[in-house]
Amino acid sequence: LRMYTIEAAYSSNEDNIKGSVETGKLADLAVLSRDPRYIKSSEIKNISVELTILGGKVIFSKNA
Repeated sequence: LRMYTIEAAYSSNEDNIKGSVETGKLADLAVLSRDPRYIKSSEIKNISVELTILGGKVIFSKNA
């Protein structure tokens, strides 16, 4: 997960504005139905996106 978040932001020299959830950074994130760190790799395909936020605005909500 770090490879797709803070490490990706660091590699593009944008870690000061994205890559982690912190005050002052861009609010681009996805809320998943399950935590991929705590399930079997075979179950990852069953994870769904519940909510997507881009630039601090909700652009997708499964419940909307």
